[in-house]
Amino acid sequence: MKKMLLAAAAVAGLMTALPAAAQFAKPEDAIKYRKAAFSVMASHFSRIGAMVNGRAPFDAKAAAENAEIAALMSRLPYTAFVEGTDKGETKAKPEVWSEGDKFKAGATRMQEEMAKLNAAAKTGNLETIKAAFGPVGQSCKSCHDNFRKE
Repeated sequence: MKKMLLAAAAVAGLMTALPAAAQFAKPEDAIKYRKAAFSVMASHFSRIGAMVNGRAPFDAKAAAENAEIAALMSRLPYTAFVEGTDKGETKAKPEVWSEGDKFKAGATRMQEEMAKLNAAAKTGNLETIKAAFGPVGQSCKSCHDNFRKE
């Protein structure tokens, strides 16, 4: 419970900082921000994946909490794909910028699928969650395939 409260507080802090995050002092700050947002999102999404794939016992409450955080985090990293962040410690391919419309469409698709997973998790039904989990993973993979260096 303490971990969830800490995560919720961190997310709340990120949300209040969101307007300021749009103005990064240096490109490196934007890169760190988006990496952190993706990392937190992936961590919570993976916890649901462990339940969906039978690697962890199903806990409806934990699934709902993790889906809520993952859905919230899915909206944060994209403000940090700003000018100058195509170089440095980044795994972003040049196509992020040269195919910006395609990149934004992929981000939107992932966010929409994540919102569906969040809604499914609120039902507390494992089969409903499983059905919503796959499309999120597919949207993530599509973006990674097209826009992320390995």
